[in-house]
Amino acid sequence: MKYLELFKEENEEIMERFHLSMYRIQEITNEKTVKEPYLDYFKKVASFILQIKDLVSLAEHDRLSKMSLEELQNLNHRLYQDILVENYETSYANPRYAAKILGKQYGKLLSFLYTEIRGMIAYGFEYRLVPITIYMELFIEVYNYFEEEGEFTYKDVKRTISDFMHDYCPDFVEYRTRELLDSSLTFAKDIIMNWDLSDLRYLYQFGEYIDENELEIAKFLNSMSEEEVKAMAFTYTDGYKRGFENQRIDLSRKKTVVIRYNIGFERMVRYAIHYFLEMGLEPILYRAAVNSISKRQHLKIGYHSTGPNRQYDYDHRYDNGLYLNKDFNDRKLTGQRNAYEKYKIQAAVYAGPALIEVFGEKNFSPENKEEAIRLDKRQQKLYVNYNRDANLLTNEYIKGGETSFTIIAYPIPEIGEQFKEIFADTVKVNTLDNDTYRKIQQSIIDVLDQGEYVRILGSGHNKTDLKVMLYELKNPEKETIFENCTADVNIPVGEVFTSPKLTGTEGILHVSKVYLNELEYKELYLEFKDGKIADYTCGNFISEEENKRFVKENLMYNQETLPIGEFAIGTNTTAYVMAQTYQIADKLPILIAEKTGPHFAVGDTCYQMSEEMKLYNPDGKEIVAKDNEISILRKTDMEKAYYNCHTDITIPYDELGEISVYKKNGEKTTIIKDGRFILPGTEKLNEAFHS
Repeated sequence: MKYLELFKEENEEIMERFHLSMYRIQEITNEKTVKEPYLDYFKKVASFILQIKDLVSLAEHDRLSKMSLEELQNLNHRLYQDILVENYETSYANPRYAAKILGKQYGKLLSFLYTEIRGMIAYGFEYRLVPITIYMELFIEVYNYFEEEGEFTYKDVKRTISDFMHDYCPDFVEYRTRELLDSSLTFAKDIIMNWDLSDLRYLYQFGEYIDENELEIAKFLNSMSEEEVKAMAFTYTDGYKRGFENQRIDLSRKKTVVIRYNIGFERMVRYAIHYFLEMGLEPILYRAAVNSISKRQHLKIGYHSTGPNRQYDYDHRYDNGLYLNKDFNDRKLTGQRNAYEKYKIQAAVYAGPALIEVFGEKNFSPENKEEAIRLDKRQQKLYVNYNRDANLLTNEYIKGGETSFTIIAYPIPEIGEQFKEIFADTVKVNTLDNDTYRKIQQSIIDVLDQGEYVRILGSGHNKTDLKVMLYELKNPEKETIFENCTADVNIPVGEVFTSPKLTGTEGILHVSKVYLNELEYKELYLEFKDGKIADYTCGNFISEEENKRFVKENLMYNQETLPIGEFAIGTNTTAYVMAQTYQIADKLPILIAEKTGPHFAVGDTCYQMSEEMKLYNPDGKEIVAKDNEISILRKTDMEKAYYNCHTDITIPYDELGEISVYKKNGEKTTIIKDGRFILPGTEKLNEAFHS
């Protein structure tokens, strides 16, 4: 209960408003002063808020920890049942249903409002009364308009909601910044460190939706030996430490690390916390955002569960379009700067994130709903500008060249009946011998360093034909173009990568199916001219307009174009064979998938905002190809240098015809032919194909 003391003062200050609002909400459930079809909406949302009242009482008196497993499961179901897949078609959180019942205009507004209010679940578990109270007051204010029949307009209601988001934006931004940097916010860490993790009631203390994935992975980790779980945690934390060592960054100057993970992995995370503490780093864990101000589209950044409904998350990915304008951007940036100023001491000692990703969920190809809130062209530009400016601001306080990260991934039970076998093989993939791969990859780099460009050709159905220009070395004896990537920040081992030269880089990148940022793309097609996307589409939808919009919104983050920020050759044939053996290639996360063939990142380079840091390969050569024609603009016009995104797209070996290096004199050396490594020194990589 020590965590609750942090909010004692602010909870006491707002307690009267909380009770007055809750009393008014109770009255709404019994009133008929609003006409249908709106009355049903307000009664249902008011009833949901009353569930939050009960939840707050449970959290306040620490009764959640005393409830039985069945009681906790029933509570969890009640809180999330309205947005479960089987109920979503008739939920006001579904913008299509809301538009059908409440009308196109009010449907968007009221579906948005209900979705924001659903964030109260998190606030209730954390016993934070301020955000609950202000959202109740907004709900009551909107309800009052609908009581005044004929005396208000759609613009009045929209303005009320928009003003609320503008007014409270700095507060939400400050708390989100605090979550990243303040190690005294120990809500999740207290659960992980203090509960008996064999007692699965602990899963229901976080306030996230708990399904079979979370239950089964927790049971599975509990069935593993202490040595096995410790080894997983060590691989993860040691990779983080080696990331600092390889980049020659002094880790002793840092004091905190953020752990981001999927609920169910607490046994591993507990050991990871101990290992980080031994490094002198205090782990911080914060929840994935639950309000539209702090969210980044449908992505979950922070600790989270696999969730109740991905279509729900997708439907509300651009809810900020309801209120986004230049004034909002300015307020949000000002709020962020003020927050960083307030926590600048903590920002200076923040070491960076350590991520545990999961894979294996059923493929999700979302439905694009016209009723969902979207960003118009003006807002798309504002959204892009904000992300750029916010990233530059963050770098003022958290220097990119002074931090590092690590990412590791494991499957979840949803992947299928062979989950245990896939998990065991993933552990093997994550712990492949670094030295073996380092030597093989160096033989590839030695050839690439002599090239003027690389040509990549698809095979069969794959239409890829791409020419990638390479940085020209000035001192080959001491410099190198490609980084020899072993298992440190990017686990597992297995790639060599560079920032290609944009001028002259051209052609077509085509993949029959790829899973990027939790979304499935079918027949993804990108055409490049001078290293930038000139045309794009996919095959997800019947309409070409929808296909283009899907790619622009979710892969290009509403940018008009993106450059190739990275070209890499993945060498982890063991991971590829694992994917083929279990037929899970379409479920692998980018982290593993990028090691199973050549990949191309669209967006910024891998060295974003740390280009000046000197980096060396294990052979002692300095990695010099860290900039391209866009990132170098940081020296003259910082606002034009970065896109604040980086998405890897991999061509699997079975769709790969050839990768060849061409010297200036036209001499050609082939590294991969028909999906197999043929360069001398790389033959061992083919052994996995025959194992």
